[in-house]
Amino acid sequence: MSKFLSLFGKPFPIIAMIHVGALPGTPLYRGCFEKVVENARKEAEIYQEHGVDGILIENMHDIPYIRPSDGLGPEVTAAMARVTYAVRETVSSIPCGVQILAGCNREALAVAKACKLQFIRAEGFVFGHMADEGFTDACAGSLLRYRKQIDAEDVLVLTDIKKKHSSHAITNDVSIGETAHAAEFFLSDGLVITGASTGASASEIELRSLAGKTNLPLIIGSGLTLENFTNYRQLSHGAIVGSHFKSNGHWAEELCPKRIKAFMNHVKTLREQAA
Repeated sequence: MSKFLSLFGKPFPIIAMIHVGALPGTPLYRGCFEKVVENARKEAEIYQEHGVDGILIENMHDIPYIRPSDGLGPEVTAAMARVTYAVRETVSSIPCGVQILAGCNREALAVAKACKLQFIRAEGFVFGHMADEGFTDACAGSLLRYRKQIDAEDVLVLTDIKKKHSSHAITNDVSIGETAHAAEFFLSDGLVITGASTGASASEIELRSLAGKTNLPLIIGSGLTLENFTNYRQLSHGAIVGSHFKSNGHWAEELCPKRIKAFMNHVKTLREQAA
């Protein structure tokens, strides 16, 4: 808990998403990689202007996603390193992290190490599940050994449990509380709780069931809005916000500064009232 909260230095930190444009080698790439880099840099500037507490950079437009075992090319890792370094240079005072889809957690750690990022978001940390890009196996043992090997132990590993866009039928007899306990036992730095899909709200019932089950921070990973903020703030310790900061609340749209400003002003007001 202390690592996560001390990294951001504020109660209930808001981590804003940069959904990087399609990268070279992926089906939706339309050329001009420099424009992809510049767009990410501009989004980082908008987020910084409106006072977000952290930024998470993700290759969301690289659909359909591919697992490392299916032949993810080095060009994706290299491109993400270029983009994240540009963001890191632009907002040097804001903690930054990276996620590389799908389940490319070692690659994300390598990028974080090279670009001086403070955290990654990892899929499939404990317990296997069937995702839309195929089976995702548990990776905690190999991932944290790799973190040790590349001297990146200062990089926090925030881990999805019972993650979105996935079937958990094979672990249906394992509760989210037991999953959280396993992730803590396997040295996760924080638990990301999501709804069923991108933009869908996390289950309040599941969040309540985690009370007292783990000492790790609970991070809302999808569906947080200005309207439901108060409820989720009482049930968790921070949030990753993407869709709500976009026009029409859809992840693929452009950033909407008005939505970001309204949301972060609300967060600031609540912090001042609690001080």
